[in-house]
Amino acid sequence: MNAERTAGVRDALDRVEREREQVLAKRRAVERFERRVRKLAARPERPPSGTARATACGTTSIPATTRRDAGAGPGRRRVRELFAETIRPHSVSDVNGSEPLAVTIREEFGPEVATALSPDAGGRFTPAVKEAVVSAATDRQRGLDGMRRALDAEERSLRAALAVLDECENWLGRADATPLSELGFEGLQRRHETLADHREACDRLVHERQRHLDGATRHTASVEIDHRFLAEYLYEDRATDYPVLTAATRAAGVCVDCQRAVRDHLVRRV
Repeated sequence: MNAERTAGVRDALDRVEREREQVLAKRRAVERFERRVRKLAARPERPPSGTARATACGTTSIPATTRRDAGAGPGRRRVRELFAETIRPHSVSDVNGSEPLAVTIREEFGPEVATALSPDAGGRFTPAVKEAVVSAATDRQRGLDGMRRALDAEERSLRAALAVLDECENWLGRADATPLSELGFEGLQRRHETLADHREACDRLVHERQRHLDGATRHTASVEIDHRFLAEYLYEDRATDYPVLTAATRAAGVCVDCQRAVRDHLVRRV
């Protein structure tokens, strides 16, 4: 068996498994974050400054709230702390790096939540802000679930491809143990036919892999994870973005070369 021709597919399987572990770890982190945010107390905003309020003797005006009073509630700060403790370690490669926390929050939860949680936003941790954060965390978990399903589909595609390639490579390894010169006419014919079967299997694999890459895994009703984009992301630092197509094409090429050699021997036997 020529392990070198299938090494890229095996490496791709390892890459998918590592990515899935990271996705599951982040999913658990987001779930912990959401659970802890739900336990935080939320308070309505104070009435606007100068608002009239009814009293037993008539009405009185509520004093203007200072910026210090407006931001005095610890809720938003605590949410940022929880994010830094739970999600950030799974979102950046270097937790102590230079990326500001606000940038990481925006990347994970979007600009609206990032703005609401900004230290400059002021205001209390209101029920509306809490709901926005919880909703963003829930959506993020769904997105990570979609990514996991896409990775599962990629793994199934890789394993199915490896089964075809291994069968071909194993047969080629066994066949190489018997030189063509030791085969009779019928033996040469059988070898030529078997090579044709494996070549056709590799060609089918190429078409099946292309169909997989042209597909997508549903994330939400309106959002899908494109399989080709996922493969390019997973294998961008590898020798090829398309390990299955590369391996299948090479194996099919070997079968074609072997068939040519078998035909040369058949011609000499006629």
